[in-house]
Amino acid sequence: MIPVELVEDLDIFKKFSNDELTRFLEICSVEEYQVGQSLFLEGSPAKNLWVVIEGNVELRFEMPNGKSASSETAISSHRNTIPESQVFGWSCFIPPYQMRLSAYCTSRRCKVLKINATKLSHLMEEDNSIGFKLMFYLVQVVGFRFKQMQEEVAKFIGINMMNSW
Repeated sequence: MIPVELVEDLDIFKKFSNDELTRFLEICSVEEYQVGQSLFLEGSPAKNLWVVIEGNVELRFEMPNGKSASSETAISSHRNTIPESQVFGWSCFIPPYQMRLSAYCTSRRCKVLKINATKLSHLMEEDNSIGFKLMFYLVQVVGFRFKQMQEEVAKFIGINMMNSW
């Protein structure tokens, strides 16, 4: 069992009671990665929701020419110091349930909470309070990601405009 103290200060769990958090942690595991290791790859089945406990994780596009994903293809960076960026992998709730990006550890090491999506769906059905709190938080995460995407698109358009002068 994962100790509550390990995750209780993470923003996603701030509104959970101790009982709710204990129930939630029963369906989770903690994993550690080293710099450069992938947590999952683009196109793989989306079976888990992920939460950064320590360190940094980048979400990246895999390049079609077989070139490895790098920081140049990063779409977003996730760390536990930015509340809306602590959580990723919400593709586990959206058909066709495949990861849209790859995730890589970009700090010396990172520690993540891996949440089984099937068990999480059952838990949210059984306990509507947990489901509401989690979905309320995930809406903020999705909004944060769209804002990041807008900034990247604006930057790309700006670069294209500058190059066309």
